[in-house]
Amino acid sequence: QVQLVESGGGLVQVGGSLRLSCAASGRTWSRNVVGWFRQAPGKEREFVAASNWSGVNTYYADSVKGRFTISRDNAKNTVYLQMNSLRPEDTAVYYCAAATVFAFYRATDYYTTGRYDYWGQGTQVTVSS
Repeated sequence: QVQLVESGGGLVQVGGSLRLSCAASGRTWSRNVVGWFRQAPGKEREFVAASNWSGVNTYYADSVKGRFTISRDNAKNTVYLQMNSLRPEDTAVYYCAAATVFAFYRATDYYTTGRYDYWGQGTQVTVSS
């Protein structure tokens, strides 16, 4: 079992930055695929970014590419999402997720909510214009 707790959300102005953190505990953490997803009111949960177990391979939604960066510190059991140049459309609850594999065989699996086994409770990010 893996427990995930997100933090770092808040209210920020357009063009600002936030860094989200996801602290993990439980079974072997450093060998998991990790991802960030978000859900805006009235919309489905969508993929934001993901990383394989080492952090060497990363994946991003087109809408955040070049603005967001996922990273991980396996020694601290923590995953980060650095969000820059924030836009009003980035407003959502952001969720951290983990899968019980080192990496997915297919790149498309990183983008799929159903491939992740553990989820945090989420942290609200609001971007004001």
